Amino acid sequence: QEHVVESGGGLVQPGGSLRLSCAASGFTFDHYTVGWFRQAPGKEREGVSCLDNSNGNTYYADSVKGRFTISRDIAKNTVFLQMNSLKPEDTAVYYCAADWRDFSANFYCTEPESVDSWGQGTQVTVSS
Repeated sequence: QEHVVESGGGLVQPGGSLRLSCAASGFTFDHYTVGWFRQAPGKEREGVSCLDNSNGNTYYADSVKGRFTISRDIAKNTVFLQMNSLKPEDTAVYYCAADWRDFSANFYCTEPESVDSWGQGTQVTVSS
């Protein structure tokens, strides 16, 4: 069964860094669009960063530009989200999702309702 598994969350102080991992199981990320989304308490789920593996295009939400970086390790079949200069407002459950339907990175991140399956997510808490 195809699915993704998120990991890497935790508690970090403001200004700190974390790297989230999204591992594919049962398929490879080739030609998939992969996205990181987050949901804070009382807020809607939002797209944070997406990667279109068919062309390498990426999308970043304005709130994370310059601080977060999405990347892929082909050998490990894993997509990472490197998060630097973390702020308390980055606190949320972070989810990874992947889709084969040739969505652009921009579309996938700005239309989270297009995601057809969500995993467990990983909690990121930024607090002193």
